[in-house]
Amino acid sequence: MDDQAWLAFTDVVSANEEFAERHEDRGLTGRAARGLAIVTCMDSRIKPLEAVGMGEGDAKILRNAGARVTEDIIRTLTLATYLLGVTRILVMPHTDCRMATQDEDQIHRSIAETHGVDTRSLEFRTVVDQREALLRDVTRLKAFPLLPLGIPVVGAIYDVHDGRLQPVI
Repeated sequence: MDDQAWLAFTDVVSANEEFAERHEDRGLTGRAARGLAIVTCMDSRIKPLEAVGMGEGDAKILRNAGARVTEDIIRTLTLATYLLGVTRILVMPHTDCRMATQDEDQIHRSIAETHGVDTRSLEFRTVVDQREALLRDVTRLKAFPLLPLGIPVVGAIYDVHDGRLQPVI
């Protein structure tokens, strides 16, 4: 264990101790009790379960920058549909997303200028048009041959300011 690195996490360890003292095992199985998987952004303003009226154990939450349907999202959804009770998928990007405010070159340039790191070997999957990107991502899931045939897949943009979903597809 790297004791020096853990010094930066004393608040996390302390908070976990408090959490563990009041934690109750509800006997959840790890399956999506209400059959839903939500693909959303890593933005901490999003509370995906609350946004759709669900709670702990009801849905699988998959997060990444921009709520993009990447290879890893598809891999995880394939496992979730066959092994973890997922029977429907919601792709849910959001308003005011950093991945929708600049294109790839601008993001790479911003990181290089601010931090001196060349990130051009990565594809961040920024989007110029969130609606169009969401349509492509939903279509990609619907067409993926290893997901169950006919699994319902929809897309909606979550408004971080008013909490409403704006259905797109």
